Amino acid sequence: MFDRDEFNQQKQANIQKAFQDQELNDLALKFITKSDQYNYAYNWTWLGLPVIQMPEDIVIIQEIIWDTKPDVIIETGIAWGGSIALYASVLEMVGKGKVIGIDTVLPQKNIDQIMNYSFSKRMHLIEGSSTDESSITQIKKLIMPTDTVMVILDSNHTHEHVFNELQAYKELVSLNNYLVISDTVVEEIPAQEHRPRPWGHGNNPRTAVEGFLEQEKIRFSRNNEYNKKAINSFTRNGYLKRV
Repeated sequence: MFDRDEFNQQKQANIQKAFQDQELNDLALKFITKSDQYNYAYNWTWLGLPVIQMPEDIVIIQEIIWDTKPDVIIETGIAWGGSIALYASVLEMVGKGKVIGIDTVLPQKNIDQIMNYSFSKRMHLIEGSSTDESSITQIKKLIMPTDTVMVILDSNHTHEHVFNELQAYKELVSLNNYLVISDTVVEEIPAQEHRPRPWGHGNNPRTAVEGFLEQEKIRFSRNNEYNKKAINSFTRNGYLKRV
């Protein structure tokens, strides 16, 4: 009755069908556009801290961590710290690994909350710009030569900044692990006038990814299960596998 192989085969077939269903994708983009007027992604927490992600992306990230079991996860952009807590708590269940988070602003009250978990020993916080050489040097010092590394980019979402991050962190991503670029959906939805930002159509993480893949399509691929599942997602076409 419970045949896991059969279940997985059907799941893969359904993922492919959903990925190719234009009507479903259009509906997802309509939901993202409308719900963002109410800051829908700001409604969720992980272990009490605001995580500021779509629920679908939260689940996908834990799947990637559980499947690949990286030794190091690097995230640019910490905000309230919910995503850092998410990654570190999954690594705690894996039984190894650490999270390196970097942000230009790290209020002490946020640091105190982030570092108040039983697994906070797995978190390393750095204050600074993700593209500054000094910050990158600090990050590299926390990585051993034998470590497997995953990278998540979720800071300033302008094309220039994300493209510079991609160039700075691409070599750190391990073979068969992932480089995740958040907020690629900006290119697919109307301008969100209720929340003005310095990025928008033609100037966002998706445009940076497209330029990056023109250079790196041999080493990074969008053709993976996670990318196909990311429909009601801020990270549509933003899950890149190092191949």
